[in-house]
Amino acid sequence: MSFDDEWSQIRSEQAKTRLNQLDGGGGGGSGSDGAPDLKTSAGDKKAAAEAIRQILCPDTSKAGDHADAATAAARTAFGGWETASALKTVDETWSGQVKLLLGRLTGEANALSGSGLLFQQQDLAVRDGYQQLLGGQGRS
Repeated sequence: MSFDDEWSQIRSEQAKTRLNQLDGGGGGGSGSDGAPDLKTSAGDKKAAAEAIRQILCPDTSKAGDHADAATAAARTAFGGWETASALKTVDETWSGQVKLLLGRLTGEANALSGSGLLFQQQDLAVRDGYQQLLGGQGRS
């Protein structure tokens, strides 16, 4: 099958996809058995956040420091050459990238820690909305 034929087939299959309605199998957002599959586990999120904080961040920092030390040694060895100034630029860029990565990892850990609260707040808001529909019955 040529690329054009294959591309044409893929496009025709994709054209059948409708995002504004449920699929013929009972709708989206469900697992293979048709049951809803959105699940959250506070324990899993906490474990992932702790792994980021206790393993990934320290290991990333250690790897960044190791590269900094190796680059500094190379800069000293090439002192007086243009290579030394180029290695300085490499070192500054590397340090910035390590800082950026550590910031992103920290952000991901914080997001994992905070997502449980967001799910809980959303569940409470939905519950409150249903209670209002049912005549404002008290909270349980």
